[in-house]
This record gives sequence, C-alpha cells and structure tokens, in this order.
Amino acid sequence: MLETILIAFLVAKLKGYDIKLIFKSWAIYPIIVMEIINCIVQVMIFSGNYSAVSYLAMSKSFYLAIYLCLVYKYEIYSSAIIGSAFMIGGGLLNDLAIKANNGFMPVYPTLSYLTGYTNSEMFNTIQDIHILGNSETNLKILTDFIDLGYSVLSIGDVFIRVFVFLIVYNAIKKANALTAGGKITC
Repeated sequence: MLETILIAFLVAKLKGYDIKLIFKSWAIYPIIVMEIINCIVQVMIFSGNYSAVSYLAMSKSFYLAIYLCLVYKYEIYSSAIIGSAFMIGGGLLNDLAIKANNGFMPVYPTLSYLTGYTNSEMFNTIQDIHILGNSETNLKILTDFIDLGYSVLSIGDVFIRVFVFLIVYNAIKKANALTAGGKITC
C-alpha cells in the first residue's frame, strides 16, 4: 500500500500541508517498518520466491491495525470510522467475488506479465485463493483486474486502500493543525 501512502503525501502537499511533521511522532514508524517488510516480500516475489505469499495474507489485518497508532495519536476518529466503512465495504465486495467463484479470487494480470511480477505458471505453484481468471469467471468487475505491475487489485482492494489514504492524509492535516496551534506533541 506504499502507493496509497505516497498519494496521501502528494495530496497533502498539494493542499499546502507540511508532510515532515508526521515524522516527528512515533506513530508513523510502525507503518514504515511494515512497508519496508512488504517491499522486501515484493522483491522476493519478483525473484520467484513465493514462500512469503502466505505471510502477506496473514499480515494484512495486522498491517491495517497498525494505522490505529495514527488514529489514536492524532485523534482522527471520524476519519477512522469513515475509512472503516470503506474497508468493510471493500471486504464485502471481495467476499462476494470469492463466493461467486467457488471460493477463489480470479486475477487478470496484464502489466504484471510485462514487469515479470507474475506468470501463468505461478497460479499453479502458489496454493492460495487466487486463480487465473477466465471466461467462466463470475462477477468479473469485482475480481482482481486493476494491475499495478507489482500487484493486481480489485475494486474491493481499492476501497480498503481508501482507509489507508484517509488515515495518513488526516494525520498529516491534524499534525499541521497542532503545529499551527502551538501544540506540538510527540
């Protein structure tokens, strides 16, 4: 979700907020550590080492929970509630796609073939819920078709990332408001 964080930084910068203020608090650093771990896992996958794929599935809930550090630190509870609604909605959309496809999430890689992130044989190697999409796929619009070259997302995944965007963006906004008000707390 590194790109989601970077988009939040970009939007905050375009709105005139000072991004570096968020780095003055401990609350951003658990997220940075998880992003570094995620980048290492992505490099492993690009290298053909798929042993860490099961780790990614298990760590997703923990990763999203780490954002609560920012929520509590900056008291951005409204953003967390709105983001949680997006996260629940995204999870439900993903569950609907999985249920409609006999317990599997069809994937339609395009750019990922060109970047070398995936190949058709990988779907036979990795035993998880992802399968290569085909003409028999149901609810194609809810499956993984948004290819970033290093990950293929569904609409549900995009909704889940809205949570991350809202938390990071509003934490930056709140850090700026606290600084402007003379209350810099770490």
